[in-house]
Amino acid sequence: MGHACAVTSVAEYLRTRREQLQPSDVGLPDSGRRRTPGLRREEVATLAGISIDYLVRLEQGRDTRPSASVIAALADALRLDDHQHRQLSMLAMVSESAVLCPAAGSLTRVVAPTVTALLERLGTTPAFVVGPANDVLAGNGAWGRLVRPLGMLEGAEPNLARYVFLYRDARRVYPDWTVAADDQVARLRTASVRWGDNERFVKLMDELRTAPEFVERWSKFATTEKRRGTTRIVHPDFGRLRINYEVLLPDEVDEQRLITWLPADDSTADALASLGDTAAPSSPAQLRVIG
Repeated sequence: MGHACAVTSVAEYLRTRREQLQPSDVGLPDSGRRRTPGLRREEVATLAGISIDYLVRLEQGRDTRPSASVIAALADALRLDDHQHRQLSMLAMVSESAVLCPAAGSLTRVVAPTVTALLERLGTTPAFVVGPANDVLAGNGAWGRLVRPLGMLEGAEPNLARYVFLYRDARRVYPDWTVAADDQVARLRTASVRWGDNERFVKLMDELRTAPEFVERWSKFATTEKRRGTTRIVHPDFGRLRINYEVLLPDEVDEQRLITWLPADDSTADALASLGDTAAPSSPAQLRVIG
């Protein structure tokens, strides 16, 4: 690659995705056991309408500038969804264009005052802001009171990926731990396209690679982020909670996300409502800004 911007390369993406697919996934007959996992190169080349030689060059990193039409053909052949298609396109763009990559150290932790004001006004609705690598940058009083007993705010710079993979009680907190782990890896995969060379990002990745569960998931190349869904947590004070989360994008330049937690059942609604019982009227003092 001409510019080492991303942790992930086009070559790695194509190889990994090809190895994840089976013939039946793309409507091809299965001829039995294969020496290597996934589709053969010639199968992908045929599906995409490109030569095998060209696919080999792409997978070996000897050609890093596929055209938009080739990207579209490969996305179709590899059964990429819209998000994965966009990510492959972005990888192809940044592989040769340093201007599209942020300089080291530009991963900001500053949250806009209007966003922190919005957090505060959400009252008993737990809400928080995370950066590209899921560093917790700010949270309102309701979210802080809910998650502090879970250990999510431990450390000088709390990070949700670090919490899920390295915190001692994360598997107890998340009954669906595998889903939470997959979600974190998907977020980091997306972030790595732009921020892979950032010093803070590299340091976080080094920490996470001490967890075999992270290494295994990273190698599978999960990339599709969820913008809404339902998660379950086990809380020491409230028991089992079911939470609907919604992800908003107040700052797409710095890829910050504002996440709200809404109750998914009546008992969770009662628990979240109680978070404001001891709170003073809405004020800046309620807001926890981390940075």
